[in-house]
Amino acid sequence: MHIKDVVLKPLQPPYVQNGRPTWEVQLGRRDSRTANRTGADHDITTPQDNLKLITEKFRNKGLDSTDLVALSGAHTFGRAKCGFFVDRLYNFSGTSKPDPTIDVEYMKTLHQTCSQGGKPSTLVNLDQATPDAFDNYYYKNLQNNRGLLQTDQELFSTSSIDTVSIVNRFANNQSDFFDTFAQSMIKLGNIRPLTGSTGEIRADCKRVN
Repeated sequence: MHIKDVVLKPLQPPYVQNGRPTWEVQLGRRDSRTANRTGADHDITTPQDNLKLITEKFRNKGLDSTDLVALSGAHTFGRAKCGFFVDRLYNFSGTSKPDPTIDVEYMKTLHQTCSQGGKPSTLVNLDQATPDAFDNYYYKNLQNNRGLLQTDQELFSTSSIDTVSIVNRFANNQSDFFDTFAQSMIKLGNIRPLTGSTGEIRADCKRVN
């Protein structure tokens, strides 16, 4: 039996952190022996990217709007530095005004943590409602204009875009979000694997050449 034929079964409680979702991860992906920072900087989205650019980056990797919204749901927990979104609070798009899509009360809370000219490395919960749980409150936050990053809130606040209905769908059905997130993670893991003798199948992912 070859390593590529081995399938890692989903972990079961109590080993699954924060409950769910889970999915089967196929082993044996052939990856490059070197890293490409320029390529990564070009392909990976940033908190400053607008929705059009993010959608284009996802589409170039074979991922659609549903994948975009589902994978963005990973922001249901975690934290972001003030420096990544402070412009939304004080100088959105160079206007010297805050982003009009931010809820007023949420804005006041963020001002207390991320003051103008304050420490950019200060961390803020991406999901202020349930910051340490993997659930669908991320989408409910977007419905209430409480998305922390511009890249998050634009999924719901951009008019005439298909991501709005997907946000509503996941906000109303947590199981649907979990199932779709797992499917999108599998698609993400299968993007452009190397074939033939190019690259290597890593038996030790922590190894550094």
